[in-house]
Parts: sequence; C-alpha cells; structure tokens
Amino acid sequence: MRFLHTMLRVGDLDRSIKFYTEVLGMTLLRKHDNEEYKYTLAFVGYGDESEQAVIELTYNWGTDSYDLGSAFGHIALGADDIYATCETIRAADGKISREPGPVLGGSTEIAFVEDPDGYKIELIQAKAASAGLKG
Repeated sequence: MRFLHTMLRVGDLDRSIKFYTEVLGMTLLRKHDNEEYKYTLAFVGYGDESEQAVIELTYNWGTDSYDLGSAFGHIALGADDIYATCETIRAADGKISREPGPVLGGSTEIAFVEDPDGYKIELIQAKAASAGLKG
C-alpha cells in the first residue's frame, strides 16, 4: 500500500486552486466535474500522482463554507527556506498563523499558514522535515 491523497472540502474551488498553485507552487494535475451529483474534484501536488501523495480539493456545488471541526490538525510541507516561503505567502495576501522559528522547546524550524478555507499547513525547514519534530 501507499499513501495516495488527502481530501479537503473547499468553498470556492478557483480560489483554492489559485492558493495551492500560485502561492504554494503546486501543479493542478487534473480536474473533474460530476454533473449528476453536483461536485467538482481538483487534484494538486508537487509531482505525478503515480509517485507521490497529492491533495484532492472537493467542491460541492452551492456550498461555500464548512465547519472544519476539531479533529483535523494540519498538512505538513517541507520547504527549503520557510522564512522566504512565508514572505512569498504574505506578499500574496496569504495568512501566516505562526511566524517561522524553532518549535517550542526544540530546534526544528517551523511555521504555520492557512489556506483560504482555514485549513492549517505546517511548513518545516527541509533539512529537518524527514526527521520529524525534535525537542
């Protein structure tokens, strides 16, 4: 088995695609409208789905917002320079919810941003991304 994708329900598909592609640098891999059941799926990622996990953005026609609930935590992305990445996101009017810096009580450098629907995305300095958070 392998990890395929994470699905997020979004209230404005075009706005979400723009954020994930133009702000986070992903590619729109495919998009499909389902006329019968009134939803659209868009898959975004950093590479081909046959090689790595992607994000499925699901837009249910006529639904413009969701209660995110309290169980979902965040998506984590490794970045070569989280400081520069946050500046790029800020310049695109993106929301930085935790400025870049060391994790509390540790040395791993992280930051948090939010997508247009409020989903949290953790940015982890790439040199430490595969090691997990270190205290």
